[in-house]
Amino acid sequence: CWRMFAQLSESSYIMCRTEERVTEYAPLYIHTFQLIAPRKILEAQIFNQQYHSYEQIRSVPERLRWCRHHMGFMQKEVAERIGVKRTHYIEFETGNVDYYPKEIVDKLAGLYQIPVEDLLDEYNQFLYTGQGKLIRGYRERMRLQKKPFARQLGIDPRTLRGWENETIRVKRGSWERYFKESIEIS
Repeated sequence: CWRMFAQLSESSYIMCRTEERVTEYAPLYIHTFQLIAPRKILEAQIFNQQYHSYEQIRSVPERLRWCRHHMGFMQKEVAERIGVKRTHYIEFETGNVDYYPKEIVDKLAGLYQIPVEDLLDEYNQFLYTGQGKLIRGYRERMRLQKKPFARQLGIDPRTLRGWENETIRVKRGSWERYFKESIEIS
């Protein structure tokens, strides 16, 4: 009968047994791995056959799914690691949200070990870079004060002030209408 002689680390041990006055020693290493549910294996295989790297994928939701499959995570695990509810993370992967908060994108990029910019579409890049700084720079290049600039856009000056101070987030429709073609994101 084998018994533990010594524990070398959390997963490695020296085992021993004695039979007929002969003591034998043997190493024991306990391997651990994640088990992926069978229905998810097929999805991951299809994804990996379709794309060889996330750079080939143009949509943010599909990049997120590819990275998750590649790392062997379930949606629930990713959600726990970045501190959101699973349903919220699923919305990121299905494209049911148009805004990716900076703190969540930073955590996802760290988890997946990829640059933040790779998880952002143009709109979210605009927000991540700093909508206020970008809008203010654009307005100043046009040599306009806030009120004339707001009039030119056809918006309330308080809205422009909120955008520039980043107390109001520019919605995707407003970004497309006013800034998509005008502001260069570097």
